[in-house]
Amino acid sequence: MALKEFKFQGKTLQDLQRLSIKEVAELLPSRSRRKIMRGFTEAEKALLDKLQTKQKKIKTHCRDMVVLPSMVGRIISVHAGKEFRDVEVTGEMIGHRLGEFVHTTVKVQHSAPGIGATKSSASLSVK
Repeated sequence: MALKEFKFQGKTLQDLQRLSIKEVAELLPSRSRRKIMRGFTEAEKALLDKLQTKQKKIKTHCRDMVVLPSMVGRIISVHAGKEFRDVEVTGEMIGHRLGEFVHTTVKVQHSAPGIGATKSSASLSVK
C-alpha cells in the first residue's frame, strides 16, 4: 500500500511552496488567515528571515507564529517557558501555531508526604 500524498485544500506541498504568503493565507482557516493578513511582528519577520538563510535548527520564542509551507521539513526549537523543545514541521501542521506542538506544563509526580505534612507525622522524630 503506497503512502497517501499530502494535500492541503486540494493543493500539493510543492504547489503551496510556490504560492506567496498572501495566497496561502486565503487557503487557511479564518483565525490563521486574519493573523497573517494583519502582518507579522518584528520577531516573526526575523524568524522568516532565519528560515531562508540558516539550514540548521532555529530557536524562537514566537509560539504564536502560524506554520507556513516554507517551514515544512525544518526543525524549529520553540521556547516552552524554561527550555527549548524541538519541533519537526510536517505538512499537517500548516495553518496551526508553533505553540500548539510544544506544551509548557508537565504532569507533576509527587512523592510520599514529608514529615509534618499530616497530623500523624508531626510527632515523629527526625533521624
